[in-house]
Amino acid sequence: MFSDSVEITVSSGKGGAGCVAFRREKYVLQGGPNGGDGGKGGDVYFKVDNNTHTLAHFQGNKNLKAEKGQPGMGSNMAGKAGKPLVVIVPPGTQVVDVQTGEVLLDLLEDGKEVLFLQGGRGGLGNVHFKSPTNQKPMYAQPGEPAVERVVRLELKLIADVGLVGFPNVGKSTLISTVSNARPEVANYEFTTLTPKLGQITIEYDSYIMADIPGIIGGASEGKGLGLKFLRHIERTKTLLFMIDLASYLEMEYQYKTLKVELEKFSPLLAERNFAIALTRADAMSPEEVVEKTDAFLKLLGLSSVVKSRFAFSPEYPVYEQEDFDRASYDPLKPAFVVPISSATHLNIKPLTYALYQIVVSERQ
Repeated sequence: MFSDSVEITVSSGKGGAGCVAFRREKYVLQGGPNGGDGGKGGDVYFKVDNNTHTLAHFQGNKNLKAEKGQPGMGSNMAGKAGKPLVVIVPPGTQVVDVQTGEVLLDLLEDGKEVLFLQGGRGGLGNVHFKSPTNQKPMYAQPGEPAVERVVRLELKLIADVGLVGFPNVGKSTLISTVSNARPEVANYEFTTLTPKLGQITIEYDSYIMADIPGIIGGASEGKGLGLKFLRHIERTKTLLFMIDLASYLEMEYQYKTLKVELEKFSPLLAERNFAIALTRADAMSPEEVVEKTDAFLKLLGLSSVVKSRFAFSPEYPVYEQEDFDRASYDPLKPAFVVPISSATHLNIKPLTYALYQIVVSERQ
């Protein structure tokens, strides 16, 4: 089960109480106070673990508490400190205060461990309160109380490239073709119900692609599944718009709707570098693909290139910006526009290399 948002209550440990005790030994007259200190309560840490991929393990355990400190004892023996609580979360988890909505922690790096709540200090035993005027103190401090916070954990997947498109345009088919991901693929809308990540290997390097459920008109207002999972492409630096050549929906409508919904959800998302893949080229004749691609490029005010740098098939028109580096890249235009087919592998390998070029420029 995938879970990307869960509300939990975390508590540090209460400090142990100090002890009121006096030395009582044979041949020792008027033994003084020797009550030990209470143990410190356990701290609460959040730790990032790459082997954890969802927040589902919190569904059955939403009240997490560190161990309390043990009370002090006689003979100046301090109580045992409480064990800390280490909360394991996947990379990309944000810890949000439920009351204020403030992001308290943004956990990205594998192995990173962050102190979130400190355990209560143990109380002082009565040995600390003896004085010339109070040689028999009958008082010891209680331990400090635990600290409790109600937080919401929100998972935002970390990926280099995010796939954006209407339902059933071939996002799952593409990611299963180019990576090790194996999402469900079927001929009906909203086949993808949860985000999927796939690793694409390019020679000795790799990058991560994220597939999210399809976006429809009104997704930013809660329609369909897009709103629930749009947060998962907030961290991606590059978006790949997937426009269905063979859909009953006009290509212009698909593209403009996706742009509008992204901008409504997050203005920052609308400013991401992006490219466009025109999918399902195998579902029509080559002449129709050429005609539709040319019309779409004209709609965007773009012209096809004579020779592709990424060895895209010369059979179909494609558009490429001259350079993807930050100095000359125009974020208002797509990095490239290319027709593809995951079924016949048309332009699939060149597509992965072209996306890699954008990813590399973003990492610099």
